[in-house]
Amino acid sequence: MAVVMFGCGIKKAMRKDILEGLQKEVYSRCLKETNKFGMGCYYHIAAVVKNAEILAERFGADKEIVMIAAWLHDIASVTDYSLYKQHHIYGAEMAYGILKEYNYDDEKIALVQDCIKKHRGSVWSERDSLEELCVADADAISHFDNVPSLLYLAYVENGMGIEEGREFVRNKWMRSFQKLSECSAKYYKIKFDKVMEVLN
Repeated sequence: MAVVMFGCGIKKAMRKDILEGLQKEVYSRCLKETNKFGMGCYYHIAAVVKNAEILAERFGADKEIVMIAAWLHDIASVTDYSLYKQHHIYGAEMAYGILKEYNYDDEKIALVQDCIKKHRGSVWSERDSLEELCVADADAISHFDNVPSLLYLAYVENGMGIEEGREFVRNKWMRSFQKLSECSAKYYKIKFDKVMEVLN
């Protein structure tokens, strides 16, 4: 792997081939008719990647592990809807096969798998690393970057009225914010307040 010199230290270059390949793979799977979540799921995943990168830089986590896990965290859901309830488990399994095609290191794959297994806020699990925390928090915060998708879900997909849809989205955002770690909640508080104003 190539290395880049920064001052007196050495920093490994990120595997951009993997990140670019995963972005294309996720996009193509989201386009398929078998993806019951539609393209809104792609925008959710892209937002998770963006926020995961921000949090990795902020907390000093391994950015490559975090971004790869972010691209793959919902891979099982967009591939086969029947896997949704356990998509964190199936997604970790699928990640192994995908990353082996890139000759990715087994120890790093295991770290990515741990992030995927522990990303769901609705399925409590202890987060044992900064990387796991970054992916889980990025997944929760991504809902603040996808206002149109959530409104579409409420009003078009679920056929809700104005007030019912507003409460649906408000509750989703409140639950997402409550799932954040203390550090991420402080960092994203202003964003949370601003997005909640949209519904007032």
